[in-house]
Amino acid sequence: MLTAPISLPSFSALIANPRLFLALGFGSGLAPKAPGTAGTLMAVPLYLLLQQLPLAGYVATLLLAALVGIYLCDYAGKYLGVSDHGAIVWDEFVGYWLAMLFAPKGFIWVLYGFVLFRLFDIWKPWPIGWADKKVKGGFGVMLDDVLAGLMALLVIQLTVISVS
Repeated sequence: MLTAPISLPSFSALIANPRLFLALGFGSGLAPKAPGTAGTLMAVPLYLLLQQLPLAGYVATLLLAALVGIYLCDYAGKYLGVSDHGAIVWDEFVGYWLAMLFAPKGFIWVLYGFVLFRLFDIWKPWPIGWADKKVKGGFGVMLDDVLAGLMALLVIQLTVISVS
């Protein structure tokens, strides 16, 4: 992830620009420390709403969020002048929601998914790190978090199987 010494837009400027408002996670990406974690934290209440949907609705929303996210992240990267600026956190929303796709309901699973997703997103084991370095633009911004979400999803499901 690259960051540049540019000034970030104010919260009021975000409100005036819906694409940037979404890409920066409703303002959570403006957090001065750990904006990716702040973005994932902002994704949690939305996940709690999404988990109420039937599976087909959840999956459709997830796919739409990922596709729109490619555009949003590309737009924000161009606006901020850095392709994968740390303030862009829509990809964290989608990655976390993907990690939680088949998770059982309950606070412990919400927390477990949060921790797993953040660990994979921060550590970037292969192929996440490869995607982060090699794939650029909005697709690249989204891809490494989707891969982190898939890895977290796998660990959650293996955990569910092992505790059943």
